[in-house]
Amino acid sequence: MPPQPVAAPVSAPVEPGPALTGPERARYARQLALPGFGETAQRRLRAARVAVVGAGGLGSPVISYLAAAGVGALVVVDDDVVEASNLQRQVLHGVEDLGRAKADSAARAVHRLDPGVVVEPVRERLTDANADRLLAGCDLVVDGADNFATRYAVADACARLGLPEVFGSVLRFDAQVGVFWPGRGATYRDVFPAPPPAGSVASCAEAGVLGALCGVVGSVMAVEAVKVLTGTGRPLVDRLLVLDALTMSWRAVRVRAAQEGAAPAPAPAPAPEPEEPLPADAVVAPRELARLLAAGEVLLVDVRTPAERELAALPGAVPVPLAQVLDGTADLPRDRPVVLHCRSGARSELAVRALRARGRADAAHLDGGLLAWAAQVDPSLPVA
Repeated sequence: MPPQPVAAPVSAPVEPGPALTGPERARYARQLALPGFGETAQRRLRAARVAVVGAGGLGSPVISYLAAAGVGALVVVDDDVVEASNLQRQVLHGVEDLGRAKADSAARAVHRLDPGVVVEPVRERLTDANADRLLAGCDLVVDGADNFATRYAVADACARLGLPEVFGSVLRFDAQVGVFWPGRGATYRDVFPAPPPAGSVASCAEAGVLGALCGVVGSVMAVEAVKVLTGTGRPLVDRLLVLDALTMSWRAVRVRAAQEGAAPAPAPAPAPEPEEPLPADAVVAPRELARLLAAGEVLLVDVRTPAERELAALPGAVPVPLAQVLDGTADLPRDRPVVLHCRSGARSELAVRALRARGRADAAHLDGGLLAWAAQVDPSLPVA
């Protein structure tokens, strides 16, 4: 079979920087030898400024490989600190980094790899209010966030600023990777117009994630970032790459930009009015719940996923899918009050609000979820 033609390169968003030094040529020799890459592409990388949102499971390989590839400046945006449960997949951090800000830990790791890479650690959560400020002056944004609010804030800012965005997500054994580029292809909101209802999608902490899958997906994201920055090959613009790690099958899904004339990305909106707090009788403290359970006075309902319950469960808890509680199809006994629980209290609060809105005045939820239960009642409960 004759060799297949290489896809026409896209125009790069970065102008080449200064000529490479001798040590730089030695360091990047394997990349310089790539057909169609060469010194010009390497100089583009050295001149590039990339924002990586999230220094966790996806951010770890992205930051490592972009620094190793020779990206000149990295802005690492993350407001979290390193915890023991992170180390299973967030390989940028180590035991010595426990309690340290992830942005600072990432900067230390990059400095060990290449002191010549400029790293700006930003210990803030990216929001609609600060996104434009944090991303200003960047050539590309890599979205490795772990929540929908941040994802949409990143996407809307990239649409306003005209920045290419490399997107990735992982959950359990599944993953997605794509490149969103306003003006050249689909944007994040073209594919995902609005976030899902709060609590309807489990987080990695709740549903689990295969650690090595973060490395696979983060590496693909780094490859796409390098391709965009250097104008090499055909990036995943207008395509979403979907991975099922259990069968190790990849498939590319075509996506399309909204029609011309569609409304532009929304400007930052004011924060919504906070929801009315639950009445006192709708919230049960862990020690009070322990007393009620011992007396047999309440029915305990677990709205977490089956995978979460396999890791840790409270004795006697009845599993009921959150979706059934929210849509009213859950058949909950009425012979005694019900107390709902999840991992942190966020999903069970949604559930109790739904039940009370339908007249179930005896419904309550465990304040702080299993995390609070483990802290105040049973420290042996595995909830990390």
